[in-house]
Amino acid sequence: MITINENYLKLQASYLFSDIARRVNAFQKENPDKNIIRLGIGDVTHGLPPACIAAFHKAVDEMAVDATFRGYGPEQGYSFLREAIALHDFQSRGADIHADEIFVSDGAKCDTGNIQELFAQNIQVAIPDPVYPVYLDTNVMAGRTGNFVEGRYQGLVYLDSTRDNNFVPDLPREKVDLIYLCFPNNPTGSTISREGLKRWVDYARENRALILFDAAYEAFIRDESLPKSIFEIEGAREVAIEFRSLSKNAGFTGTRCAYTVVPKECRAFDTQGTPHLIHPLWNRRHCTKFNGVSYPVQRAAEAVYSDIGKAQITELVDGYMTNAALIRTAMTELGYDCVGGDNAPYIWIDAKGGSWEFFDMLLNKTGVVCTPGAGFGRCGEGYIRLSAFNSRANVERAMQRIKKSLA
Repeated sequence: MITINENYLKLQASYLFSDIARRVNAFQKENPDKNIIRLGIGDVTHGLPPACIAAFHKAVDEMAVDATFRGYGPEQGYSFLREAIALHDFQSRGADIHADEIFVSDGAKCDTGNIQELFAQNIQVAIPDPVYPVYLDTNVMAGRTGNFVEGRYQGLVYLDSTRDNNFVPDLPREKVDLIYLCFPNNPTGSTISREGLKRWVDYARENRALILFDAAYEAFIRDESLPKSIFEIEGAREVAIEFRSLSKNAGFTGTRCAYTVVPKECRAFDTQGTPHLIHPLWNRRHCTKFNGVSYPVQRAAEAVYSDIGKAQITELVDGYMTNAALIRTAMTELGYDCVGGDNAPYIWIDAKGGSWEFFDMLLNKTGVVCTPGAGFGRCGEGYIRLSAFNSRANVERAMQRIKKSLA
């Protein structure tokens, strides 16, 4: 008989966003004239930069002509985009990354979920708490955990991110093999210093571990002393893989384009302790299960790195960060402790009580939707996340409502 992968039965129901939707829909039904402002989403709200749209249109026109039509492209991405990424995102900041170490994909979410296929089932995995759910759920699906008990899966090492450590997890006390890090962090908005990131790189080198570094929000860093890439840290090429996305800085959430960086020195080990390079393994997986991002989308992505594209993206990011500053200032003035909003588009707010209780209060009193921190892990209980991804007018309106109701 056909049997299922029973690890899927361990997964907890994706209650967070479904429960949010249920509560919001019930509120809207009872208050049909109330305008709801959604500051819980992690989706962008502005259109693609004009430079990207122009390149997109031109590439679509090329697809209509036999002489310039593109069929299957290279699974790893066209060289014009990979070279632009290597130059502008890494080499310009002193990071030694080359075009052939970049794999273009349809999303960082996909890549962070798929990369774990390369590693053995019995490795020890370390995951932050609060956490982006994809890191956790894909390892549950792969069978690397026990059952869900008292808010956590058995068999994982949880890296607590709390006020006591400024929401930057400490090094694990025990030896781990695979480490997930995300900075600027989703959901807390926290950042990590060069010295702090160097400690993680040194740990990985000393323990023959591997770091999966999610840098999807690096464009929002304002403090130039902070690293935007783990490859700005000496020694990282052997022990780290980095994930980047054009979703949040350039608005590609609906267009889909991201990339993963796997340096050619990056290694993992077999059961005998013999090192193997990860680059050819990921290349094999990528070519087997992925047919590449479409040519028009890659041309649109290339325009991100043009002079005019950079200026337009800076304007977009600046707009969202203005929103973030408005939110953080308003909530701080109301007496709430906040993290993020200065180098990240998320503001992590101490709710002074239960996450869901604050969610319900905010929705019912103001019509503003947040994200309860409890949905991101046990350490998220007692916090909420507000997102800067909305229009300036909506953010200002939301803060006025909150000030009026909570002052």
